[in-house]
Amino acid sequence: MNWIAVGAIYNAEMARFFRTLAQSFISPVISTSLYFVVFGAAIGSRIQEVDGVSYGAFIVPGLVMLSVITQAISNASFGIYFPKFIGNFDELLSAPLNFLEIVLGFVGAAATKALFIGVVILATAALFVDLQIAHPLAMLLFLVLTCISFSLMGFIIGIWAGNFEQLQLIPLLVVTPLVFLGGSFYSISMLPPVWQVITLFNPVVYLISGFRWAFFEHADVPVGLSLLAIGGFTMICLVIIWRIFKTGWRIRA
Repeated sequence: MNWIAVGAIYNAEMARFFRTLAQSFISPVISTSLYFVVFGAAIGSRIQEVDGVSYGAFIVPGLVMLSVITQAISNASFGIYFPKFIGNFDELLSAPLNFLEIVLGFVGAAATKALFIGVVILATAALFVDLQIAHPLAMLLFLVLTCISFSLMGFIIGIWAGNFEQLQLIPLLVVTPLVFLGGSFYSISMLPPVWQVITLFNPVVYLISGFRWAFFEHADVPVGLSLLAIGGFTMICLVIIWRIFKTGWRIRA
């Protein structure tokens, strides 16, 4: 493993992040505050508790997942697409690097950025509600796994995209609706029985449910199943990336 090369890619991606640190910090703080104003105040005045938890606190895990998933995909997809766009990616392919070292550099940086945003949102949420975390280590595990898995997905999107518009196509039309319909702001037990069954086909449900369990010890699906789902998703993404580098799809002329 060429850790010097991995570190060079990682540091280059993180340097771009720190150049816009104020924007990266302020944006999630403002958006989180707005969510609490809209959902916490407006809807929270009508829904006092969900599963014994105040509604303001209940939506925190969903808010974190929404932002972390979005940021992980966005950072990873742009990070790999931009070198392709300006032609620098050919230099990486010609360097003595294997696909795993390239992935570690780009995905590691994207996951770190998403993790930073997740921590910022948690700190912001603590200003609005009395936030208790029943299982801090489990919470951190789910957060890190989510950052890594969706950074891998973003890496795939960045390789697939043929222009800047396509970078936003899947996140906007697929991922964001899945997150909103995955129990971010409600418990799926509140849905009619038929829709509860349909919702279980949404993979994001398992991520949010497991993450919420780490806070309140309440989950819509078994925690073990949540870990299995995110582990399986991560492996699928790794296999797809390995296949992309093996065949040269979208990365070689």
